[in-house]
Amino acid sequence: MAERTPWSLSGALKGMFQKPTIDENTWDDLETALLSADFGPDVTEAVLSDLHAKVDRYRTTDPRDLQRMLRESIEERLSKYDTTLKLSERPAVVLVVGVNGVGKTTTIGKFSKFLGTYGRSVVVGAADTFRAAAVEQLATWAERGGAQIIRPQQQGQDPASVAFQTVDYAKRNGIEIVLIDTAGRLQTKSGLMDELSKIRRVIEKQAPISEVLLVLDATTGQNGLAQAEAFIEHAGVTGLVLTKLDGSARGGFVLAVQERTGIPIKLVGQGEGINDLTGFTPHVFAQKLVG
Repeated sequence: MAERTPWSLSGALKGMFQKPTIDENTWDDLETALLSADFGPDVTEAVLSDLHAKVDRYRTTDPRDLQRMLRESIEERLSKYDTTLKLSERPAVVLVVGVNGVGKTTTIGKFSKFLGTYGRSVVVGAADTFRAAAVEQLATWAERGGAQIIRPQQQGQDPASVAFQTVDYAKRNGIEIVLIDTAGRLQTKSGLMDELSKIRRVIEKQAPISEVLLVLDATTGQNGLAQAEAFIEHAGVTGLVLTKLDGSARGGFVLAVQERTGIPIKLVGQGEGINDLTGFTPHVFAQKLVG
């Protein structure tokens, strides 16, 4: 069965690039397609300006050249950032942050599975101790992902102490990767950021933090990014994870979010299954997006 990529731009662009020549309608249609794909006005304008310059420089009127240039332009912009996960420390500690409802818990389960396929041992710390249901949901996904889990010893336990116990367990048992789940919502943003700062301090007494991954729901686009800006400002985010890039998500957000935040995308989720999380590769993504 063919791979389903409803978020791809290529469907909207197909007719445009099959025309005999590049004309004014081509540029209008391309602008509409980019904006519809949630590139945002600034990125759309920059991409179009770059393409206009290249078409003039090479004096081409062939829409297939424009298609190739668009693909290369998007890839070049995506490649400005280092998408490599930094997980060389032992244990490598990863804080997973983000607002509730973005798919943080499922991402941790999928990330555990992803790491397991590379032969890495994983333990998950359930440091979102404010919601009992969160711990149970995390335990289910950790089990699916083949990871061990450290649960709070009592409801409402200090999240930093759960994080401490998880890292301590990994060190004593030679486990390679530690994934720490964190709360997505407290009464105030300052309370949430204070909690994250405390978790960081406690962990860093035992081991360096390798990555702070912010999970974003791609279907919410720019709105989701606005909700997450407190994390970007205060949590020391080192990488982005985009979930729900299937369905109604608009692929242009991938480029817009990197350019707006200056933070690389490191993982993308494109489905509901345990195996539907992959590393982010600009070349592959640009190819799928443009066709």
